[in-house]
Amino acid sequence: MSGNETPRGPVDSSRIPRYAGPATFARLPRLDEVGTADVAVVGVPFDSGVSYRPGARFGGNAIREASRLLRPYNPAQDASPFALAQVADGGDIAVNPFNINEAVETVEAAADDLLGTGARLMTLGGDHTIALPLLRSVAKKHGPVALLHFDAHLDTWDTYFGAEYTHGTPFRRAVEEGILDTSALSHVGTRGPLYGKQDLTDDEKMGFGIVTSADVYRRGADEVADQLRQRIGDRPLYISIDIDCLDPAHAPGTGTPEAGGMTSRELLEILRGLASCNLVSADVVEVAPAYDHAEITSVAASHTAYELTTLMSRQIAAARKDTEAK
Repeated sequence: MSGNETPRGPVDSSRIPRYAGPATFARLPRLDEVGTADVAVVGVPFDSGVSYRPGARFGGNAIREASRLLRPYNPAQDASPFALAQVADGGDIAVNPFNINEAVETVEAAADDLLGTGARLMTLGGDHTIALPLLRSVAKKHGPVALLHFDAHLDTWDTYFGAEYTHGTPFRRAVEEGILDTSALSHVGTRGPLYGKQDLTDDEKMGFGIVTSADVYRRGADEVADQLRQRIGDRPLYISIDIDCLDPAHAPGTGTPEAGGMTSRELLEILRGLASCNLVSADVVEVAPAYDHAEITSVAASHTAYELTTLMSRQIAAARKDTEAK
């Protein structure tokens, strides 16, 4: 979108009730209705990489339904994200549910096409397997990227039943492939039992720092956000959020819940504290609505995606303003 064009925003909820009409993310226009977008919200209905409860293939549409209640002004960031940049719903990337390797290739190719238009991606999963092809695509454009990985789990295991591509292995593969900046990698919200202490040793060797959910509780969101900003610096940043980083009280609808997690408030406050970072794309994954109650999980996920979208829109608008001033 050029600086002279006015972004097309959400449907006017004062004229059409929120519960009516197509459930695009935040009731935004479809990508084919606007041609190009600064931020493309896309779904990946895929959960063949899960190791416990399936159902995240329905997560993207559950998040879209919950996002009907989102409004165009974000007071926490003092920004109207859909007026600052063109955000549009790009629909779903249709992937083969019976072949994980093919699905990974399909997601990477689709992400390549979208990023090639100049858009940043806000991806709605799906299980965490999809983070690997998304990171591959982002790294083609930006080089190795900094990663903030919000999750109850490390997701740096080697294989499950001999399979290299699962929702528990994407970040080990990403390190092995050289698409992450290993000086700026952090897990946030991790907790719960592991297979052994070696899991932590291997993770540290890959370059990851860990902020546990207990660390967030004891130190507070502001201090954690400050630590993360210092670690990231001005590097291109990808944020990957497994909704199970939240406690099951805040996100029961997920495949591998762990007790003792962050609150939704803590997660949102940490994200808001990253406004100065160069967020190039993001994902929110592992919403499994079959285990949800009263849309608790999908509401949390929709607000999480909204904060991430706001961060990207603010940065896009600022960069455009700088360019026009030169």
